[in-house]
Amino acid sequence: MARPQTRQQLIDYCLRNLGHPVIEINVDEDQLEDRLDDALQFFAEYHFDGVERVYLKYQVQQQDIDNGYISMTSNNTFVTGTGQSGQSESSMTFTETGQSGSVPIEELIASVLQVFHFSAGTINMFDVRYQYALNDLYTFGTIELIHYSVTQQYLSLLRQMLSPEKSIRFSRRSNKLYIDMKWQRDVKVGDWIVIEAYRVMDARVFPEIYNDMLLKKYLTALIKRQWGANLSKFNGIQMLGGVTFNGTQLFNDAIRDIQDIENTVQSKFELPPDFIVG
Repeated sequence: MARPQTRQQLIDYCLRNLGHPVIEINVDEDQLEDRLDDALQFFAEYHFDGVERVYLKYQVQQQDIDNGYISMTSNNTFVTGTGQSGQSESSMTFTETGQSGSVPIEELIASVLQVFHFSAGTINMFDVRYQYALNDLYTFGTIELIHYSVTQQYLSLLRQMLSPEKSIRFSRRSNKLYIDMKWQRDVKVGDWIVIEAYRVMDARVFPEIYNDMLLKKYLTALIKRQWGANLSKFNGIQMLGGVTFNGTQLFNDAIRDIQDIENTVQSKFELPPDFIVG
């Protein structure tokens, strides 16, 4: 199939690129599955089409305050900006427009950019922004907006100095989102935390990923490397008709192909690093 939409269709496509069924590809089915997982992991970590920016809404629980962090696992319930997430024992379901799938959230969150805290008392009548809007907005017809814009910038600077953004720390391996603040003082049970994060585009939910040209080339090269590694165990053995195994040459060719593809992806398709990383 020229446009693979499943794991098996992508594997079959890459095998045909290597000569199957005219040539027997000496790679086990489990090895093919492993190489596909490697290719998808590389695609998700280095290609900008492998992730998407999302906003996850989470309601603070007492255990979060006691722990001092938010557990980014399926034990907690998160809500996306475009759909609803439901909780189960081992997975979390995301419903997108025209797409649905059940994937554990700990496998999806690639990085966390920042968090926003919302509570019932975030803005009240004693807030300077409330008072400014109450007393001065009615004069917008007679004053220039430059004054309003400069004042808002000044208020923003004051907020940054007096109440700076909380530092955050997150690791995909621990799946714990640390927010450096006094949890007992700064939040209470029922407050909402909005988490801006990069989420992996899971191919089981978005099958168009299987048809990405670079992914197809990369998986073909990985299978070729595995094929060469398997045949190198029998290097120099002569078959009927004078054919000799040369797995080392096949392996070395695949290594060069893989390096070229990885360099291309990392130089042209990788998201630039942030200046400030939480």
